[in-house]
Amino acid sequence: MHPHNVVFSPVTLQRLVDEVGAANIGAEMDPSHLMWQGKDVVASVKWLGPLVFHAAAKDATLCPGADIRGVLDTSFTRVPADAPGKVPTGYGFWCTAWPQNPAWKFVAVGAGNDVPYWTEFLRALAEIDPDMAVNIEHEDAAYSRTDGLALAAKNLRSAASAL
Repeated sequence: MHPHNVVFSPVTLQRLVDEVGAANIGAEMDPSHLMWQGKDVVASVKWLGPLVFHAAAKDATLCPGADIRGVLDTSFTRVPADAPGKVPTGYGFWCTAWPQNPAWKFVAVGAGNDVPYWTEFLRALAEIDPDMAVNIEHEDAAYSRTDGLALAAKNLRSAASAL
């Protein structure tokens, strides 16, 4: 659910399902996209209920640039394939370039929201499906691939142990 897509909120996902009459459309709940829009992620998970098919663990934080950019900032730019220092997110893909003084940024799990927050997120998902997969999605340029994953895993394990 991202503002650059047709479905950008729980309400627009429900509208899509209702209008097409589909029984097989649902969400990968990426909490980071809702965080920077100012939505309540746990309330969104609970409201969507069985429309949450699986989830990502990705954190976000608002930055001082939100005061002039707003949270729906669109001043990100594409990164050329041959750019030095690009941040890879997978085979052949990389993060877009962040503007100076961004409104928000993706951070490693726990760097934006604390362990009790993630415990509530996991609890809300478990109410829908106790066996739901939660995949770590790491896009924090401040950490290497392995360091960011290790931090996220540590924080998610702590959150899960508090359930």
